[in-house]
Amino acid sequence: MAQRAPGNPGLLSAGAPAIGGTGGHDADRSFARDLNLDQIVMAIAGDREERDLISSVLFAPLRDADAVRYRQEVFRDLEDPALFGEVQRFSELIGEVRAHLRQSAKMAERYQRQGWLLDAAAIYCGAVGSLASHLASAQVGSRALLAFRDYLAAYVASDGFTALTADTRRQQEALGQVRYCTRIRGDRVEVSRYEGEADYSAEVLRTFERFKQGAVKDYRIGYRTRPGINHVTAEILELAARLFPEEFTALDEYCRRHAAFADEGILHADTELRFYLAYLAHIRPLRAAGLPFCYPEISASSKEIHAAGTFDLALASKLVSERQPVVTNEFRLEGRERIFVVTGPNQGGKTTLARTFGQLHHLASVGCPVPGSTARLFLADRLFTHFEREEDLATLSGKLEDDLVRIGEILRAATGDSIVVLNEIFTSTTLHDARFLGTRLLTKVMRLDALCVYVTFVDELASLGEQVVSMMSTIVPDNPAERTYKVVRKPADGLAYALALAEKHGLTYERLHARVTS
Repeated sequence: MAQRAPGNPGLLSAGAPAIGGTGGHDADRSFARDLNLDQIVMAIAGDREERDLISSVLFAPLRDADAVRYRQEVFRDLEDPALFGEVQRFSELIGEVRAHLRQSAKMAERYQRQGWLLDAAAIYCGAVGSLASHLASAQVGSRALLAFRDYLAAYVASDGFTALTADTRRQQEALGQVRYCTRIRGDRVEVSRYEGEADYSAEVLRTFERFKQGAVKDYRIGYRTRPGINHVTAEILELAARLFPEEFTALDEYCRRHAAFADEGILHADTELRFYLAYLAHIRPLRAAGLPFCYPEISASSKEIHAAGTFDLALASKLVSERQPVVTNEFRLEGRERIFVVTGPNQGGKTTLARTFGQLHHLASVGCPVPGSTARLFLADRLFTHFEREEDLATLSGKLEDDLVRIGEILRAATGDSIVVLNEIFTSTTLHDARFLGTRLLTKVMRLDALCVYVTFVDELASLGEQVVSMMSTIVPDNPAERTYKVVRKPADGLAYALALAEKHGLTYERLHARVTS
Protein backbone atom coordinates (compact mmCIF):
# COMPACT_ATOMS: atom_id res chain seq x y z
CA MET A 1 0.00 0.00 0.00
CA ALA A 2 1.35 3.41 -0.93
CA GLN A 3 2.47 5.56 1.98
CA ARG A 4 0.17 8.48 2.69
CA ALA A 5 1.67 11.94 2.98
CA PRO A 6 0.71 14.12 5.97
CA GLY A 7 -1.37 17.28 5.85
CA ASN A 8 -3.93 16.26 3.23
CA PRO A 9 -5.56 19.53 2.05
CA GLY A 10 -9.19 20.15 1.16
CA LEU A 11 -9.97 21.70 -2.22
CA LEU A 12 -13.50 22.78 -1.28
CA SER A 13 -12.66 24.10 2.17
CA ALA A 14 -9.55 24.86 4.17
CA GLY A 15 -8.22 22.07 6.36
CA ALA A 16 -9.66 18.59 5.98
CA PRO A 17 -11.61 17.90 2.78
CA ALA A 18 -15.32 18.56 3.10
CA ILE A 19 -17.27 16.88 0.33
CA GLY A 20 -20.69 18.45 0.15
CA GLY A 21 -19.44 21.85 1.26
CA THR A 22 -19.95 23.62 4.54
CA GLY A 23 -23.17 25.34 3.63
CA GLY A 24 -25.87 26.88 5.71
CA HIS A 25 -29.19 26.06 4.04
CA ASP A 26 -28.27 23.13 1.82
CA ALA A 27 -31.18 21.13 3.26
CA ASP A 28 -33.72 23.70 2.04
CA ARG A 29 -33.88 23.77 -1.74
CA SER A 30 -37.36 25.24 -2.09
CA PHE A 31 -35.92 28.27 -3.89
CA ALA A 32 -34.23 26.18 -6.60
CA ARG A 33 -37.25 25.67 -8.84
CA ASP A 34 -38.36 29.30 -8.66
CA LEU A 35 -34.90 30.55 -9.66
CA ASN A 36 -34.33 27.78 -12.24
CA LEU A 37 -31.32 26.75 -10.18
CA ASP A 38 -32.48 23.14 -10.42
CA GLN A 39 -32.02 23.37 -14.20
CA ILE A 40 -28.57 24.93 -13.79
CA VAL A 41 -27.40 22.29 -11.32
CA MET A 42 -28.77 19.48 -13.48
CA ALA A 43 -26.97 20.86 -16.54
CA ILE A 44 -23.68 21.18 -14.64
CA ALA A 45 -23.83 17.78 -12.97
CA GLY A 46 -25.22 16.00 -16.04
CA ASP A 47 -24.79 12.23 -15.99
CA ARG A 48 -21.33 12.40 -14.47
CA GLU A 49 -20.37 9.76 -11.96
CA GLU A 50 -19.83 12.49 -9.38
CA ARG A 51 -23.16 14.28 -10.05
CA ASP A 52 -24.32 13.77 -6.46
CA LEU A 53 -21.22 15.55 -5.14
CA ILE A 54 -21.60 18.43 -7.62
CA SER A 55 -25.28 18.84 -6.75
CA SER A 56 -24.48 18.70 -3.05
CA VAL A 57 -21.82 21.41 -3.30
CA LEU A 58 -23.92 23.64 -5.56
CA PHE A 59 -26.83 23.46 -3.12
CA ALA A 60 -24.68 24.13 -0.04
CA PRO A 61 -24.01 27.90 0.23
CA LEU A 62 -21.26 29.13 2.51
CA ARG A 63 -21.74 31.74 5.19
CA ASP A 64 -18.10 32.75 5.58
CA ALA A 65 -16.69 35.21 3.05
CA ASP A 66 -13.17 33.78 3.34
CA ALA A 67 -14.50 30.30 2.58
CA VAL A 68 -16.04 31.72 -0.61
CA ARG A 69 -12.75 33.36 -1.58
CA TYR A 70 -10.97 30.04 -0.92
CA ARG A 71 -12.97 28.45 -3.75
CA GLN A 72 -12.74 31.51 -5.97
CA GLU A 73 -8.95 31.18 -5.82
CA VAL A 74 -9.12 27.63 -7.20
CA PHE A 75 -11.41 28.74 -10.02
CA ARG A 76 -8.98 31.55 -10.87
CA ASP A 77 -6.06 29.13 -11.04
CA LEU A 78 -8.01 26.78 -13.29
CA GLU A 79 -8.69 29.63 -15.72
CA ASP A 80 -5.19 28.86 -17.04
CA PRO A 81 -5.83 26.57 -20.05
CA ALA A 82 -2.67 24.51 -19.51
CA LEU A 83 -3.47 23.85 -15.86
CA PHE A 84 -7.14 23.17 -16.62
CA GLY A 85 -6.13 20.66 -19.31
CA GLU A 86 -3.68 18.88 -17.01
CA VAL A 87 -6.18 18.69 -14.13
CA GLN A 88 -8.89 17.49 -16.50
CA ARG A 89 -6.58 14.78 -17.86
CA PHE A 90 -5.68 13.75 -14.30
CA SER A 91 -9.38 13.52 -13.42
CA GLU A 92 -10.14 11.44 -16.52
CA LEU A 93 -7.30 9.03 -15.71
CA ILE A 94 -8.35 8.66 -12.09
CA GLY A 95 -11.83 7.98 -13.46
CA GLU A 96 -10.33 5.10 -15.45
CA VAL A 97 -8.64 3.84 -12.29
CA ARG A 98 -11.94 3.82 -10.43
CA ALA A 99 -13.63 2.02 -13.33
CA HIS A 100 -10.87 -0.61 -13.43
CA LEU A 101 -11.15 -1.26 -9.71
CA ARG A 102 -14.95 -1.54 -9.85
CA GLN A 103 -14.74 -3.94 -12.78
CA SER A 104 -11.99 -5.97 -11.15
CA ALA A 105 -14.13 -6.54 -8.09
CA LYS A 106 -16.83 -8.12 -10.29
CA MET A 107 -14.51 -10.58 -12.05
CA ALA A 108 -14.54 -14.24 -11.06
CA GLU A 109 -11.20 -15.24 -12.60
CA ARG A 110 -8.21 -14.56 -10.36
CA TYR A 111 -5.62 -13.68 -12.99
CA GLN A 112 -7.97 -11.39 -14.83
CA ARG A 113 -8.73 -9.54 -11.57
CA GLN A 114 -5.04 -9.22 -10.95
CA GLY A 115 -4.37 -7.97 -14.47
CA TRP A 116 -6.97 -5.24 -14.12
CA LEU A 117 -5.55 -4.23 -10.74
CA LEU A 118 -2.08 -3.99 -12.29
CA ASP A 119 -3.37 -1.85 -15.15
CA ALA A 120 -5.24 0.40 -12.70
CA ALA A 121 -2.09 0.92 -10.66
CA ALA A 122 -0.09 1.78 -13.80
CA ILE A 123 -2.67 4.40 -14.84
CA TYR A 124 -2.75 5.77 -11.29
CA CYS A 125 1.03 6.13 -11.03
CA GLY A 126 1.19 7.88 -14.39
CA ALA A 127 -1.65 10.28 -13.56
CA VAL A 128 -0.32 11.22 -10.12
CA GLY A 129 3.27 11.62 -11.32
CA SER A 130 2.23 13.77 -14.28
CA LEU A 131 0.05 16.11 -12.20
CA ALA A 132 2.71 16.45 -9.50
CA SER A 133 5.28 17.36 -12.14
CA HIS A 134 2.99 19.93 -13.78
CA LEU A 135 1.97 21.56 -10.49
CA ALA A 136 5.61 21.82 -9.44
CA SER A 137 6.25 24.30 -12.25
CA ALA A 138 2.77 25.81 -12.66
CA GLN A 139 1.92 29.34 -11.55
CA VAL A 140 -0.74 28.65 -8.91
CA GLY A 141 -1.84 31.11 -6.27
CA SER A 142 -4.79 29.47 -4.50
CA ARG A 143 -4.31 28.20 -0.98
CA ALA A 144 -5.99 24.93 -1.94
CA LEU A 145 -3.80 24.08 -4.94
CA LEU A 146 -0.62 25.24 -3.22
CA ALA A 147 -1.38 22.86 -0.36
CA PHE A 148 -2.31 20.09 -2.80
CA ARG A 149 0.94 20.68 -4.70
CA ASP A 150 2.92 20.20 -1.47
CA TYR A 151 0.86 17.13 -0.64
CA LEU A 152 1.54 15.58 -4.06
CA ALA A 153 5.23 16.42 -3.92
CA ALA A 154 5.57 14.68 -0.54
CA TYR A 155 3.48 11.75 -1.72
CA VAL A 156 5.37 11.03 -4.96
CA ALA A 157 8.67 11.25 -3.04
CA SER A 158 7.47 8.82 -0.38
CA ASP A 159 8.88 5.30 -0.13
CA GLY A 160 5.42 3.84 -0.61
CA PHE A 161 4.72 5.55 -3.94
CA THR A 162 8.26 4.98 -5.17
CA ALA A 163 7.94 1.27 -4.41
CA LEU A 164 4.49 1.11 -6.04
CA THR A 165 5.77 2.75 -9.23
CA ALA A 166 8.84 0.50 -9.44
CA ASP A 167 6.90 -2.69 -8.64
CA THR A 168 4.22 -1.83 -11.21
CA ARG A 169 6.73 -1.16 -13.96
CA ARG A 170 8.72 -4.30 -13.13
CA GLN A 171 5.60 -6.48 -13.07
CA GLN A 172 4.32 -5.11 -16.40
CA GLU A 173 7.69 -5.71 -18.03
CA ALA A 174 7.87 -9.28 -16.69
CA LEU A 175 4.37 -10.16 -17.88
CA GLY A 176 5.10 -8.45 -21.19
CA GLN A 177 7.79 -11.06 -21.82
CA VAL A 178 5.39 -13.98 -21.39
CA ARG A 179 4.83 -15.74 -24.73
CA TYR A 180 2.89 -18.95 -25.21
CA CYS A 181 1.24 -20.93 -28.00
CA THR A 182 -2.20 -22.50 -28.21
CA ARG A 183 -2.97 -25.45 -30.47
CA ILE A 184 -6.56 -26.39 -31.06
CA ARG A 185 -7.42 -29.88 -32.29
CA GLY A 186 -11.14 -30.53 -32.25
CA ASP A 187 -12.31 -29.92 -28.69
CA ARG A 188 -8.78 -30.17 -27.26
CA VAL A 189 -6.65 -27.10 -26.52
CA GLU A 190 -2.92 -27.38 -25.80
CA VAL A 191 -0.86 -24.58 -24.26
CA SER A 192 2.94 -24.52 -24.47
CA ARG A 193 5.82 -22.11 -24.25
CA TYR A 194 6.51 -20.15 -27.41
CA GLU A 195 9.60 -21.55 -29.12
CA GLY A 196 9.67 -19.42 -32.24
CA GLU A 197 6.85 -21.26 -34.01
CA ALA A 198 5.28 -19.63 -37.04
CA ASP A 199 2.18 -17.52 -36.54
CA TYR A 200 -0.38 -19.32 -38.68
CA SER A 201 -2.86 -16.49 -38.61
CA ALA A 202 -0.25 -14.19 -40.19
CA GLU A 203 0.60 -16.84 -42.81
CA VAL A 204 -3.07 -17.27 -43.75
CA LEU A 205 -3.46 -13.52 -44.20
CA ARG A 206 -0.35 -13.37 -46.39
CA THR A 207 -1.58 -16.29 -48.49
CA PHE A 208 -4.91 -14.73 -49.27
CA GLU A 209 -3.57 -11.19 -49.68
CA ARG A 210 -2.79 -11.93 -53.34
CA PHE A 211 -6.47 -12.57 -54.05
CA LYS A 212 -7.58 -9.22 -52.69
CA GLN A 213 -9.40 -7.14 -55.33
CA GLY A 214 -10.26 -3.73 -53.87
CA ALA A 215 -12.80 -3.09 -51.14
CA VAL A 216 -15.13 -5.98 -50.39
CA LYS A 217 -17.98 -6.55 -48.01
CA ASP A 218 -16.94 -7.74 -44.57
CA TYR A 219 -18.88 -10.90 -43.73
CA ARG A 220 -17.28 -11.40 -40.34
CA ILE A 221 -19.65 -11.59 -37.41
CA GLY A 222 -19.10 -8.94 -34.77
CA TYR A 223 -19.38 -9.85 -31.12
CA ARG A 224 -19.89 -7.49 -28.23
CA THR A 225 -16.74 -7.32 -26.17
CA ARG A 226 -17.06 -7.56 -22.41
CA PRO A 227 -14.45 -7.16 -19.70
CA GLY A 228 -14.95 -10.74 -18.51
CA ILE A 229 -13.45 -13.87 -20.10
CA ASN A 230 -15.16 -17.16 -20.91
CA HIS A 231 -14.31 -20.51 -19.37
CA VAL A 232 -12.06 -21.56 -22.26
CA THR A 233 -9.92 -18.44 -22.03
CA ALA A 234 -9.80 -18.83 -18.25
CA GLU A 235 -8.47 -22.37 -18.59
CA ILE A 236 -5.84 -21.24 -21.11
CA LEU A 237 -4.74 -18.53 -18.66
CA GLU A 238 -4.46 -21.08 -15.84
CA LEU A 239 -2.28 -23.32 -18.03
CA ALA A 240 -0.11 -20.36 -19.01
CA ALA A 241 0.36 -19.57 -15.31
CA ARG A 242 1.65 -23.11 -14.76
CA LEU A 243 4.12 -22.65 -17.61
CA PHE A 244 5.41 -19.37 -16.10
CA PRO A 245 5.17 -19.92 -12.32
CA GLU A 246 7.77 -17.30 -11.44
CA GLU A 247 6.01 -14.47 -13.28
CA PHE A 248 2.53 -15.32 -12.00
CA THR A 249 3.71 -15.93 -8.44
CA ALA A 250 5.24 -12.47 -8.55
CA LEU A 251 1.87 -11.14 -9.75
CA ASP A 252 0.15 -12.78 -6.77
CA GLU A 253 2.60 -11.15 -4.38
CA TYR A 254 2.28 -7.77 -6.13
CA CYS A 255 -1.50 -7.80 -5.72
CA ARG A 256 -1.25 -8.72 -2.05
CA ARG A 257 1.17 -5.86 -1.40
CA HIS A 258 -0.71 -3.26 -3.40
CA ALA A 259 -4.36 -4.32 -3.11
CA ALA A 260 -5.21 -0.84 -1.75
CA PHE A 261 -2.64 1.14 -3.73
CA ALA A 262 -4.69 4.32 -4.24
CA ASP A 263 -4.17 7.08 -1.68
CA GLU A 264 -7.50 8.17 -0.20
CA GLY A 265 -6.40 11.80 -0.06
CA ILE A 266 -5.70 11.87 -3.80
CA LEU A 267 -8.98 10.14 -4.63
CA HIS A 268 -10.76 12.67 -2.43
CA ALA A 269 -8.98 15.58 -4.11
CA ASP A 270 -9.92 14.24 -7.54
CA THR A 271 -13.57 14.09 -6.51
CA GLU A 272 -13.51 17.69 -5.28
CA LEU A 273 -11.66 18.93 -8.36
CA ARG A 274 -14.49 17.62 -10.52
CA PHE A 275 -16.80 20.25 -9.06
CA TYR A 276 -14.57 23.02 -10.44
CA LEU A 277 -14.06 21.28 -13.78
CA ALA A 278 -17.79 20.71 -14.27
CA TYR A 279 -18.75 24.33 -13.58
CA LEU A 280 -16.02 25.78 -15.82
CA ALA A 281 -16.98 23.36 -18.59
CA HIS A 282 -20.62 24.48 -18.29
CA ILE A 283 -19.88 28.19 -18.69
CA ARG A 284 -17.24 27.74 -21.41
CA PRO A 285 -19.70 27.95 -24.36
CA LEU A 286 -21.29 31.07 -22.84
CA ARG A 287 -17.91 32.75 -22.58
CA ALA A 288 -17.18 31.71 -26.15
CA ALA A 289 -20.40 33.48 -27.15
CA GLY A 290 -19.07 36.70 -25.59
CA LEU A 291 -20.93 36.62 -22.26
CA PRO A 292 -18.91 37.81 -19.25
CA PHE A 293 -18.29 36.03 -15.96
CA CYS A 294 -16.60 37.53 -12.93
CA TYR A 295 -15.50 36.78 -9.39
CA PRO A 296 -17.76 38.90 -7.21
CA GLU A 297 -16.62 40.80 -4.19
CA ILE A 298 -18.40 39.17 -1.26
CA SER A 299 -19.49 40.67 2.04
CA ALA A 300 -21.42 39.17 4.93
CA SER A 301 -22.02 42.63 6.44
CA SER A 302 -22.36 45.30 3.75
CA LYS A 303 -25.63 45.36 1.80
CA GLU A 304 -24.38 47.82 -0.80
CA ILE A 305 -24.49 45.56 -3.81
CA HIS A 306 -24.19 45.92 -7.57
CA ALA A 307 -23.81 43.83 -10.73
CA ALA A 308 -23.16 44.88 -14.33
CA GLY A 309 -23.53 42.92 -17.56
CA THR A 310 -25.40 40.19 -15.74
CA PHE A 311 -27.94 37.66 -17.00
CA ASP A 312 -30.03 34.60 -16.12
CA LEU A 313 -27.63 31.64 -16.44
CA ALA A 314 -30.35 29.09 -17.21
CA LEU A 315 -31.97 31.28 -19.88
CA ALA A 316 -28.61 32.22 -21.40
CA SER A 317 -27.60 28.56 -21.77
CA LYS A 318 -30.79 27.92 -23.71
CA LEU A 319 -30.49 31.03 -25.90
CA VAL A 320 -26.81 30.42 -26.73
CA SER A 321 -27.56 26.83 -27.74
CA GLU A 322 -30.25 28.22 -30.06
CA ARG A 323 -27.91 30.95 -31.34
CA GLN A 324 -30.19 33.66 -29.95
CA PRO A 325 -28.93 36.94 -28.43
CA VAL A 326 -28.73 37.35 -24.65
CA VAL A 327 -29.72 40.69 -23.10
CA THR A 328 -27.68 41.71 -20.06
CA ASN A 329 -28.80 43.97 -17.23
CA GLU A 330 -27.39 45.73 -14.18
CA PHE A 331 -28.56 46.70 -10.71
CA ARG A 332 -27.22 48.44 -7.61
CA LEU A 333 -28.23 49.27 -4.05
CA GLU A 334 -26.48 52.03 -2.14
CA GLY A 335 -26.68 53.46 1.37
CA ARG A 336 -29.93 52.41 3.06
CA GLU A 337 -31.45 51.01 -0.14
CA ARG A 338 -32.57 47.42 0.31
CA ILE A 339 -35.52 46.63 -1.97
CA PHE A 340 -36.02 46.58 -5.73
CA VAL A 341 -39.63 47.03 -6.80
CA VAL A 342 -39.75 45.98 -10.45
CA THR A 343 -42.65 47.09 -12.62
CA GLY A 344 -43.37 47.51 -16.32
CA PRO A 345 -45.12 45.75 -19.19
CA ASN A 346 -45.65 42.01 -19.19
CA GLN A 347 -43.05 39.79 -20.86
CA GLY A 348 -40.48 42.54 -20.49
CA GLY A 349 -37.84 40.76 -18.43
CA LYS A 350 -39.01 41.51 -14.89
CA THR A 351 -39.14 37.89 -13.74
CA THR A 352 -35.83 37.19 -15.47
CA LEU A 353 -34.20 40.00 -13.48
CA ALA A 354 -35.63 38.59 -10.25
CA ARG A 355 -34.25 35.14 -11.07
CA THR A 356 -30.91 36.64 -12.02
CA PHE A 357 -30.70 38.44 -8.68
CA GLY A 358 -31.33 35.21 -6.79
CA GLN A 359 -29.04 33.12 -9.00
CA LEU A 360 -26.13 35.53 -8.60
CA HIS A 361 -26.30 35.56 -4.83
CA HIS A 362 -26.62 31.79 -4.62
CA LEU A 363 -23.83 30.99 -7.10
CA ALA A 364 -21.58 33.54 -5.42
CA SER A 365 -22.25 31.90 -2.05
CA VAL A 366 -20.82 28.58 -3.26
CA GLY A 367 -17.69 30.27 -4.61
CA CYS A 368 -18.46 30.14 -8.34
CA PRO A 369 -17.77 32.84 -10.92
CA VAL A 370 -21.08 34.53 -11.68
CA PRO A 371 -22.67 35.98 -14.83
CA GLY A 372 -21.58 39.59 -15.23
CA SER A 373 -18.63 41.85 -15.95
CA THR A 374 -18.40 43.00 -12.33
CA ALA A 375 -20.33 42.33 -9.13
CA ARG A 376 -20.42 42.99 -5.41
CA LEU A 377 -22.88 40.71 -3.58
CA PHE A 378 -24.18 39.97 -0.11
CA LEU A 379 -23.59 36.66 1.65
CA ALA A 380 -27.04 35.85 3.00
CA ASP A 381 -28.05 33.39 5.70
CA ARG A 382 -31.11 32.20 3.75
CA LEU A 383 -32.61 32.73 0.31
CA PHE A 384 -36.41 32.82 0.16
CA THR A 385 -38.55 32.92 -2.97
CA HIS A 386 -42.24 33.21 -3.74
CA PHE A 387 -43.24 32.68 -7.35
CA GLU A 388 -46.69 32.07 -8.74
CA ARG A 389 -47.82 28.44 -8.61
CA GLU A 390 -50.85 26.57 -9.83
CA GLU A 391 -53.62 26.10 -7.28
CA ASP A 392 -53.48 22.75 -5.49
CA LEU A 393 -57.00 21.31 -5.51
CA ALA A 394 -56.06 18.91 -2.73
CA THR A 395 -55.60 21.76 -0.26
CA LEU A 396 -59.03 23.29 -0.94
CA SER A 397 -57.49 26.74 -0.56
CA GLY A 398 -57.64 29.65 -3.00
CA LYS A 399 -54.70 31.36 -4.61
CA LEU A 400 -54.81 34.41 -2.35
CA GLU A 401 -54.92 32.24 0.75
CA ASP A 402 -51.96 30.24 -0.54
CA ASP A 403 -50.03 33.47 -1.19
CA LEU A 404 -50.71 34.72 2.34
CA VAL A 405 -49.73 31.42 3.96
CA ARG A 406 -46.47 31.16 2.04
CA ILE A 407 -45.58 34.82 2.63
CA GLY A 408 -46.29 34.38 6.34
CA GLU A 409 -43.88 31.42 6.50
CA ILE A 410 -41.18 33.48 4.78
CA LEU A 411 -41.59 36.49 7.07
CA ARG A 412 -41.44 34.30 10.19
CA ALA A 413 -38.22 32.59 9.03
CA ALA A 414 -36.39 35.53 7.40
CA THR A 415 -33.85 37.68 9.21
CA GLY A 416 -32.03 40.90 8.43
CA ASP A 417 -29.36 38.80 6.70
CA SER A 418 -31.81 37.05 4.38
CA ILE A 419 -32.62 37.63 0.71
CA VAL A 420 -36.26 37.54 -0.40
CA VAL A 421 -37.35 37.30 -4.04
CA LEU A 422 -41.09 37.83 -4.66
CA ASN A 423 -42.58 37.53 -8.11
CA GLU A 424 -46.09 38.59 -9.15
CA ILE A 425 -47.93 37.88 -5.90
CA PHE A 426 -51.46 38.99 -4.99
CA THR A 427 -52.44 38.93 -8.67
CA SER A 428 -55.71 37.15 -7.87
CA THR A 429 -57.12 40.05 -5.88
CA THR A 430 -58.22 43.62 -6.64
CA LEU A 431 -55.79 46.45 -7.23
CA HIS A 432 -56.82 48.05 -3.95
CA ASP A 433 -56.20 44.84 -1.98
CA ALA A 434 -52.94 44.13 -3.82
CA ARG A 435 -51.73 47.62 -2.96
CA PHE A 436 -52.74 47.21 0.70
CA LEU A 437 -51.20 43.74 1.09
CA GLY A 438 -48.05 44.70 -0.85
CA THR A 439 -47.55 47.76 1.35
CA ARG A 440 -47.90 45.70 4.53
CA LEU A 441 -45.51 43.08 3.18
CA LEU A 442 -42.81 45.51 2.10
CA THR A 443 -43.12 47.40 5.36
CA LYS A 444 -42.27 44.19 7.25
CA VAL A 445 -39.34 43.51 4.91
CA MET A 446 -38.06 47.05 5.46
CA ARG A 447 -38.25 46.56 9.23
CA LEU A 448 -36.23 43.37 8.85
CA ASP A 449 -33.68 45.31 6.76
CA ALA A 450 -33.47 42.30 4.40
CA LEU A 451 -32.54 42.50 0.73
CA CYS A 452 -35.54 41.99 -1.51
CA VAL A 453 -36.74 41.96 -5.11
CA TYR A 454 -40.47 42.49 -5.55
CA VAL A 455 -41.95 42.10 -9.05
CA THR A 456 -45.41 43.64 -9.16
CA PHE A 457 -48.04 45.34 -11.26
CA VAL A 458 -48.74 47.87 -8.48
CA ASP A 459 -46.69 50.96 -9.36
CA GLU A 460 -47.35 52.74 -6.07
CA LEU A 461 -45.20 50.21 -4.20
CA ALA A 462 -42.12 51.53 -6.00
CA SER A 463 -42.20 54.74 -3.95
CA LEU A 464 -42.74 53.50 -0.40
CA GLY A 465 -39.59 55.01 1.05
CA GLU A 466 -35.86 55.52 0.83
CA GLN A 467 -35.17 51.80 1.21
CA VAL A 468 -37.08 51.09 -2.00
CA VAL A 469 -35.57 51.43 -5.49
CA SER A 470 -37.84 51.47 -8.54
CA MET A 471 -36.81 49.49 -11.63
CA MET A 472 -38.76 49.13 -14.85
CA SER A 473 -38.70 46.85 -17.84
CA THR A 474 -38.51 48.98 -20.97
CA ILE A 475 -39.94 49.03 -24.48
CA VAL A 476 -38.77 50.23 -27.86
CA PRO A 477 -39.76 53.94 -27.88
CA ASP A 478 -41.23 53.88 -31.37
CA ASN A 479 -43.02 50.57 -30.82
CA PRO A 480 -44.58 50.10 -27.36
CA ALA A 481 -45.48 46.50 -28.18
CA GLU A 482 -41.81 45.53 -28.61
CA ARG A 483 -39.79 44.73 -25.50
CA THR A 484 -36.10 45.54 -25.05
CA TYR A 485 -35.77 43.11 -22.08
CA LYS A 486 -33.68 45.80 -20.42
CA VAL A 487 -34.70 46.55 -16.84
CA VAL A 488 -33.46 49.96 -15.72
CA ARG A 489 -33.49 52.04 -12.59
CA LYS A 490 -36.25 54.64 -13.07
CA PRO A 491 -39.54 55.73 -11.44
CA ALA A 492 -42.55 53.57 -12.23
CA ASP A 493 -44.77 54.96 -14.99
CA GLY A 494 -46.83 51.99 -16.12
CA LEU A 495 -49.71 54.16 -17.24
CA ALA A 496 -47.51 55.71 -19.89
CA TYR A 497 -47.10 52.29 -21.48
CA ALA A 498 -50.83 51.70 -21.40
CA LEU A 499 -51.38 55.06 -23.11
CA ALA A 500 -48.70 54.35 -25.70
CA LEU A 501 -50.26 51.00 -26.55
CA ALA A 502 -53.69 52.58 -26.74
CA GLU A 503 -52.40 55.24 -29.11
CA LYS A 504 -50.71 52.66 -31.32
CA HIS A 505 -53.90 50.65 -31.71
CA GLY A 506 -56.26 53.66 -31.90
CA LEU A 507 -57.91 52.94 -28.55
CA THR A 508 -57.47 56.25 -26.71
CA TYR A 509 -60.57 57.99 -25.39
CA GLU A 510 -60.34 60.70 -28.04
CA ARG A 511 -60.01 58.20 -30.92
CA LEU A 512 -62.83 56.01 -29.63
CA HIS A 513 -65.08 59.03 -29.03
CA ALA A 514 -64.38 60.32 -32.52
CA ARG A 515 -65.37 56.97 -34.01
CA VAL A 516 -68.56 56.70 -32.02
CA THR A 517 -69.73 60.24 -32.86
CA SER A 518 -68.68 60.17 -36.52
